[in-house]
Amino acid sequence: MRTLLILLILLGFPALEIYVLAKLAGTVGWWLLPWLLSSAMVGGWLVREAGAMLPLRLFAALQSGHSLSFSLLIGFRTVLAGLLLIFPGVISDFLALILLLLPHPKVTMPSAANDDAIDGEWTRVNEHDKLR
Repeated sequence: MRTLLILLILLGFPALEIYVLAKLAGTVGWWLLPWLLSSAMVGGWLVREAGAMLPLRLFAALQSGHSLSFSLLIGFRTVLAGLLLIFPGVISDFLALILLLLPHPKVTMPSAANDDAIDGEWTRVNEHDKLR
């Protein structure tokens, strides 16, 4: 019974997307093609951005004491939204938009103890010392 439900979802969702796309293409016309292409490009950008931000989010979570799985969940939501945008269809774009608009708490980097002072050593070299 469970496999039948999964099969129905896997086959029914693309069929529903094709049906909605056909109806919408009859109404909107050729404007649907730029929408699908631009949403696929934005989805690819989101997937690439989530992959690049993953190490930074994990480092920020470690520094601030937050859960690493929470940071991974935020990245997973972004990747899933990007994949839904890449998948051609209006329903998947709507689901991706819902995923992107869901609020999530920010994982912030802790500030340094004293932002005004920088420790270090320096020496001044005179022009006469360089010539010797």
